[in-house]
Amino acid sequence: MTPPVAGAVLGAMLGLGLALLVVHLAGSRRPRLEARLTPYLRDLPRVSAELAPLATVGARGSLWRVLFGPGLAAAARRLEAVLGGAASIRRRLGRAGSTLTVQEFRMEQVLWGCIGFAAAALLGTVLTVQGRAQPLALLVLCLVAAVVGGLARDYQLSSAVHRREQRMLAEFPTIADLLALSVAAGEGPMAALDRVVRVARGGLSRELSQVLAESRTGVPISEALDRLAMRTGVPIVARFAEGFSVAIDRGTPLADVLHAQAADVREAGRRELIETGARKEVLMMVPVVFMVLPVTVVFALWPGVVGLRLLSP
Repeated sequence: MTPPVAGAVLGAMLGLGLALLVVHLAGSRRPRLEARLTPYLRDLPRVSAELAPLATVGARGSLWRVLFGPGLAAAARRLEAVLGGAASIRRRLGRAGSTLTVQEFRMEQVLWGCIGFAAAALLGTVLTVQGRAQPLALLVLCLVAAVVGGLARDYQLSSAVHRREQRMLAEFPTIADLLALSVAAGEGPMAALDRVVRVARGGLSRELSQVLAESRTGVPISEALDRLAMRTGVPIVARFAEGFSVAIDRGTPLADVLHAQAADVREAGRRELIETGARKEVLMMVPVVFMVLPVTVVFALWPGVVGLRLLSP
C-alpha cells in the first residue's frame, strides 16, 4: 500500500471514529432538570424539545431515530433558526396531506444533507486516492452536496404538493356531480357531503371528511369550509368551499352551482390537454428531424456515393 493510499484510509477511519463519537455523545447526554420536570408541571403536559426525539422514537419505533434523533433534532433547530420559513413549510405540509411537523421535516432535510455530504465525501476519497482532485475542492464539493441534499428534500415536498393538488383537481368534477345528485335527490347539504365522503376515495374526499369531523366536534360548518378554502392550494376547491358555505348559510340552490363548477373544471382540463398536446407536437419533431431524417438522407445518398467511388479511376 502506497503512502497516499494509507493516509487516505487512516484519515477516513479517523473521521468515521470522530463522527461516531460525536453521535454517541449527542445521543447519550442527559436532559436538564428543567426539561425533565416541565411535562409534569403543566396543566396539559407537553414533551420538551430535548425529549421530543425520544418521544417520536417511542411512537414510531424507528432505529435511526433512536441512534441519531437527538443530534438531528439539534441540527434541525439550528437549521430552522438560520433559514426560518416555518409557516410556509407548515402550510405546504398541510397541502401535501403529510402528518410531519416542521421539526420532523427539518430533521429529514438534515438527513438528506448528510447523505449528500457522505456521497460526495466517498467520491472525493476515491478521487483523492487516484490523485485526481485537491482537498480544498473536495471540501467545497461536500458542502455543495449537503446543501443540494437539503434543497432536494424541499423540492420533493413541493412536488408532492403539486401532485396531490393535481389529483384533487381531477377528482373535483366527480365529487361535485355526486354532491349535486344527492342534493337534487332531496338530501340536505351535510347529508349529501357525508354520503359522498363515505363513497369516494382520494385527497379531496379526505379533505371533506376533515370538514365533517370538525363540524361534528362543534365547529360551525361554514367555518370548517372556510378553513378548507384557506389551506387548499386549488382555486376551484376554494371556490367550491365558499359556495357551499354560502349555500348552507343563505339557503341558495346548490345543485346548479355544483354542476356549473364541475363543467368549468372539465372545460379547463380540456383546454389544458389541448395546450399540452400542442407543446408535445413540437417536441415530437425533435427525434424526427435529428434522428429519422438524417438516417433517411444517408440511406438515400449512400448508394450514389458508393457508385461514384466505383466509377472513379
